[in-house]
Amino acid sequence: METVEMNSVSLKRPHSEDGVANADEIKRQKISEKSKTENNSGQSIETVTEQPDKSLLEDTKNEIIPNEESEEQEDEELEDSDEDGDPESFADMMKHGLTESDVGITKFVSSHKGFSGILKERYSDFVVHEIGKDGRVSHLDDFTVPVDDEDPSEETFTVLSDEDKQRLEELQLFKNKETSVAIEVIEDTKEKRTVIHQAVKSLFPGLETKTEDRDGKKYIIAYHAAGKKALANPRKHSWPKSRGSYCHFVLYKENKDTMDAINVLSKFLRVKPNIFSYMGTKDKRAITVQEIAVLRITAQRLAHLNKCLMNFKLGNFSYKNHPLKLGELQGNHFTVVLRNITGTDDQIEQAMHSLREIGFINYYGMQRFGTTAVPTYQIGRAILQNNWNEVMDLILKPRPGAEKGYLVKCREEWAKTKDPAAALKKLPVKRCVEGQLLRGLLKYGMKNIISAFGIIPRNNRLMYIHSYQSYVWNNMVSKRIEEYGLRAVPGDLTLKGATAVHIEEGDVDNYTIHDVVMPLPGFDVIYPKHKIGDAYKEMLVADNLDINNMRHKIRDYSLSGAYRKIIIRPQNVNWEVVAYDDPRIPLFTTDLDKLEGKPLPVLPADGKFRALKMEFSLPPSTYATMAIREVLKMDTSIKNQTQLNTTWLR
Repeated sequence: METVEMNSVSLKRPHSEDGVANADEIKRQKISEKSKTENNSGQSIETVTEQPDKSLLEDTKNEIIPNEESEEQEDEELEDSDEDGDPESFADMMKHGLTESDVGITKFVSSHKGFSGILKERYSDFVVHEIGKDGRVSHLDDFTVPVDDEDPSEETFTVLSDEDKQRLEELQLFKNKETSVAIEVIEDTKEKRTVIHQAVKSLFPGLETKTEDRDGKKYIIAYHAAGKKALANPRKHSWPKSRGSYCHFVLYKENKDTMDAINVLSKFLRVKPNIFSYMGTKDKRAITVQEIAVLRITAQRLAHLNKCLMNFKLGNFSYKNHPLKLGELQGNHFTVVLRNITGTDDQIEQAMHSLREIGFINYYGMQRFGTTAVPTYQIGRAILQNNWNEVMDLILKPRPGAEKGYLVKCREEWAKTKDPAAALKKLPVKRCVEGQLLRGLLKYGMKNIISAFGIIPRNNRLMYIHSYQSYVWNNMVSKRIEEYGLRAVPGDLTLKGATAVHIEEGDVDNYTIHDVVMPLPGFDVIYPKHKIGDAYKEMLVADNLDINNMRHKIRDYSLSGAYRKIIIRPQNVNWEVVAYDDPRIPLFTTDLDKLEGKPLPVLPADGKFRALKMEFSLPPSTYATMAIREVLKMDTSIKNQTQLNTTWLR
């Protein structure tokens, strides 16, 4: 993923006694003994967390399925209500999480001395603009709705009462036993009836309408014409042939990740989320701007959502004949503010020049590996080992760390009884991975864990094995840089088109470190022809895996592998140091600010605080946190943040 999900982080230089080794790190170093952190001094991190923005209408955690709305509302209430308000105990629990060194992130490429700064003190300090495959940066700068004679009138959105809409939604989602809903036409005219027909069909896809006389009064009768499939397949005959089937628009969102945003939009539009498409997922704790496409929903309907949704804006509408495809983007452009920086002007200049000229190590960021005491890569390793009892145990066993109270109770029940039904009763939120696995065990039995695990959505299952690949890659890249530094050497790999080839002794001067790639382990990749090639084999042998046999008996879990550049040099790097007094004021204008004509606050010439405003563009599947880590020379893990400062949540 190309995005980051972080709490705000104040990064401070510590005293030497703050550097504490842990048992996990010692164990990991048995495999990669030479991987040593190249930090200039010990680190200490103070974190400052902004309270969640309660103005958001939704905070869903999973895909919304319309006929499970009551369950999902209950889940959301439980998610929101079960928060631990004790910062000391939270910090204590987070000591069981991961540090960067636990997942192989140990090296830096620059020589400057690190300095302190606060990342994401406000989510508006982190702005992401998507870069499309044509190189165009997405911006929200136009609320105009394309003119179309076949669009329904504005009255369509107001002609139905709230009670009518409630009854129609229940009918649409098959929530009651009624087969139709009758709406009385109060002021009976042909025009009024036409508007009601249009309103029902536009706002509730899957419903058809007809007019009936009952006791001398006119009624519009809404009913299902095509069964339950109609909800997922918007009516084809209602869409003009001359208009592209997909409405493309720019989505501006604040403090919401992409899938949650689509769930909210689909709920308000009363459609399924799978009619939306996008090129990449974006951060939650940020302001992000990206292109979305939706099948046969008019720009007029989408624009109407701007009146009723908080922290979302939709604009730049157009009709096209194609959806968007995941991965079609060129990358993302980031605008980041690091507040309360302590670095000297020379330190900042050195750091930013290094980022622009050399770049940063293309590590997979911490969010790839989870935040609890059981890293996702461990589950992935157990899947690849075909050790299904271990997979089940890792997902369900009690674990130290910060978790919701109901998850703790569920795990305790599982440890005590190994009874899926009993553990499931302790888990009111059923759509989490633990709930899905328990339902699978209940359905297929304890002797068929493979089928039970298969109930978990495919993308979530593959996330585990991809996490293991990332874990191996991070460790091997650290070892490669430790062994050979920042130059291409014979035996390294580079890409010729899409094919990896070894760099030969006679050609080595034709390549730089920016040309070097390293493989994620799989059955369809080759490995370096130097010490690091052997290190891959040794690491997998230590994990009871055969690097020459990465095919799994279950096809989904067979790893073909891939190649990834080891150093990324950001494009369009710019920076500026500004002074400010009030930490609450924004330090740059967003797309929405510009549309609403909001001026940038006047900043003092000699304010109490200094901030580093930085901009850069990254290709897909790279982590902005790793670029920022290189500038500040800091561990970005939650464990490190909370372990060294227990005032995180105060």
